[in-house]
Amino acid sequence: MSVPPVNRHLGLPSEHRFVVLLVDDQPFIGEAVRRAIAKELDIDFHYCSSASDAIAMAEALKPTVIMQDLVMPDVDGMTLVHLYRVHPSLRNVPIVVLSSKEDAAVKSQAFATGAADYLVKLPDPIELIARIRHHSQSYLYHVERDLAYQALRESQQKLLEMNETLRRLSDVDGLTGLNNRRYLDQYLDQEWRRAARDRSEFSLLMIDVDNFKVYNDLYGHLAGDEALKAVASEIQQCAQRPADVAARYGGEEFSLVLPSTSADGAARVAEQICARVFELAIPNEGAPTQRITVSVGGATSSQRDVGSYEALLQAADRALYDAKRSGKNRALISEVG
Repeated sequence: MSVPPVNRHLGLPSEHRFVVLLVDDQPFIGEAVRRAIAKELDIDFHYCSSASDAIAMAEALKPTVIMQDLVMPDVDGMTLVHLYRVHPSLRNVPIVVLSSKEDAAVKSQAFATGAADYLVKLPDPIELIARIRHHSQSYLYHVERDLAYQALRESQQKLLEMNETLRRLSDVDGLTGLNNRRYLDQYLDQEWRRAARDRSEFSLLMIDVDNFKVYNDLYGHLAGDEALKAVASEIQQCAQRPADVAARYGGEEFSLVLPSTSADGAARVAEQICARVFELAIPNEGAPTQRITVSVGGATSSQRDVGSYEALLQAADRALYDAKRSGKNRALISEVG
């Protein structure tokens, strides 16, 4: 890879040249400045004799320093200094004001308006070049610093976004797109504690695909994966509130957390899940119904005597077992505490 030549004054790539814009209505001043810096190969000189053109010319040139005469026929030089300072792309460019005399009051006003330096026309060429280099170099370093900070902020933001994406992925089941068991345990604990503080009802559904081993044996594991994704989608559709969280518990078993939900409400959701999966009409010749169905066991706690969500989980598991034993493709809900 080729490396650009380095500017001998800055230690920066050669595109970082010093660009001087002189705004002065006296052409002989422009010519004098041009001659003073003509031999400096790293300094580009531009001259503007009209104050009304100064802003547009500066915007186009992107100077590293502006040399501004204070006495102009059409616009006062101090006004131009202010206009540079409020311009979005010029406000940080150093401005060296030029005056015909050393005047403390004028100098004070110039600095208050936003000038970086004050010179009496015309300074010695050595001093002029030194000041041009000093202000330009300082400006370019500040520009590079700001760009570096911006790049750093963007990198940090991208890193935060990537970390958030990774965090979300670590909480998601890769097959179904539902939350995984890891996230379920965290969410159950969080919402259970909230329900305990609020003394509110709390429900949990455990959902199992009926005769799934037979389905896999008959149709293959790829078909089984597709069936699980279809069932998961229907369960997710039944998680209608933001606080309702569906998860893949493991294998062909799913869970649905229903905070602030009574036993009657949990029963309605459980029956809806059974009906929606049945209506998918996914063929399963190994099942009595000749299609994929689910059994649902649920438990509801009134938060009176239950100290941990483990008791709720066990009650939901027992209800699921009873639903299976009772013929499958049905929902049973129990109350705890």
